[in-house]
Parts: sequence; C-alpha cells; structure tokens
Amino acid sequence: MIRVEGLTKNYGSLTAVDHVSFAIEEGICFGLLGPNGAGKTTTIEMMEGILAPTEGTILFRDQAIGANFHERVGIQFQHTALQEFITVEETLKLFSALYIRHRDLEEVIEICSLRDILKQDNRKLSGGQRQRLLLALALVNDPELVFLDEPTTGLDPQARRNFWSLIEKIRAEGKTIILTTHYMDEAQELCDDIAIMDHGHIIARNSPENLLSAHFEGVLVRLPWEESQPLPFPENVRRINNHIEIHSQDVDKTLHELIHAGVHLEGLSIHAPDLEDLFLKLTGSSLRS
Repeated sequence: MIRVEGLTKNYGSLTAVDHVSFAIEEGICFGLLGPNGAGKTTTIEMMEGILAPTEGTILFRDQAIGANFHERVGIQFQHTALQEFITVEETLKLFSALYIRHRDLEEVIEICSLRDILKQDNRKLSGGQRQRLLLALALVNDPELVFLDEPTTGLDPQARRNFWSLIEKIRAEGKTIILTTHYMDEAQELCDDIAIMDHGHIIARNSPENLLSAHFEGVLVRLPWEESQPLPFPENVRRINNHIEIHSQDVDKTLHELIHAGVHLEGLSIHAPDLEDLFLKLTGSSLRS
C-alpha cells in the first residue's frame, strides 16, 4: 500500500528521522510506536505529505505521492481545530465538500456513532465525541489509507475502548490503518504489525505476538525494592525505579528462592511481558517517556 525508502528528516544539526525504510501491506493496522522524540510523528507527517523529507522517497501504490494523494487518504491529527458555532452535521458537510470523492455521510455517521450528536455545537462536545467526529472527518472522502495519530490520548478508559471498536469497523472494511499511540494495550489489541522507533531509527518490527515471543520467555515477577537492599539474584534481576523485575521460567521455583532468601513478598505481582516491557528491554526507557 505504502512504502518509505531511506526516509530522513534533518532540522539543522538534529536528525529526527535517520534513513528509515519499511513497507505496509494493504488491509492491515500498522502501529508506529516510540517515546516522545523518537521520530514517529515526524515520520508520519512526511508520509502524510505535510512535511517534505530531507532525503528518501515515499511511494503510494508504487507511485510517488502526487497532487491527488490527499483525495485517497484520511488523516486524524493529534490536534485539530474545529470551526466554532456550527454543528456536528454542518461540520461533516463542510469537510465533505472539500473533496472530489465522497462517502455517503449517513454511512459515516453510523460507523462513527454520531447520530445522537448531529445537532450539537462543536464547542460542547466531550473528548470522546470530539474524537469520533475527527475520525468521521478522516473518512468523508472514503479513503484507502487512514492515518490515526494518537487518536485516544486524553480519553477515559471507556471512551478509548469505544473508539477501538470504531477502528475495528474501519479495518473490517479492508482499509489500511497507520496508528501511532502511547497506549501499549491499544497497540496490542488493534495492530497486526508494529514498528518500534527510537532516536530516529526502527529498532524492531513484527507482529506484537512475534516480537514478544522473540524477546521473552516465561513471566515477569515484580517486587517493590529499596535502593539500599542487595539484589537477591543479581544475574536475573533488573532494577527499575523503586522496584525490581525477575524474568522467571518457573514461578514456583522463583518464589521459593525469594522466600528462602528472606525477601518479603508484599506488593509482589506476576504478569506476562507486554509491549511496554519489550521497549524497556530494547531501549531502557518507557514508551511514554
């Protein structure tokens, strides 16, 4: 669907994106993850045609993106200013009129669950309602490719999960989605393919399941820990802030060893590694940092 080759963006002496290359298949949800400053938003904005790359090429269906590119893609930005003093319905009609190709607005209203707020002023929308409207605006031209740049940031957990169901509807139609997010549960739930960026480079790329299975075996045992305490098993333990993590392939044995060493188990938790753990392992920092 879309391919980037040697994509680079320099701001003076700073290289925000450094010769990044990858391709995205049609009909999948592709996640681009990384901490703030990793280069993911800059990469996305070059792919959207908003920023001009310093070097490299961007191909959409094997052709350089041209004048009609924005007729074929939809974009939900991190921040979008909506026209004030008009309703949701009027906003949909306004944005639809900006495109040559259109999707039936009734379909967009149903997909994005906007029926109950069509007559509501944009200024009075809740966070979840606003995000649903912004998604609808990205769909009014019936795009083949949809960019969603941190679409659920700031939403409460219920609104986030409701938004996930909307994204699933879009993917079920066969559209290709490019998603950036700081929520690892969101990426794991929605994405078929993930690329992790750090310092302008792609440092890992695969499905969430394959990435985790390639880097982890067993589970993580976590315990609160004070700096003054010696580590119980130095070879298997990683200290992170005020707790330690033990990679264990045999939980019973690990707990037995902790008890035998006189370690108090209050506050202990056990969980399967997730994408946040993966990024900590690869870079030593949090995806939210």
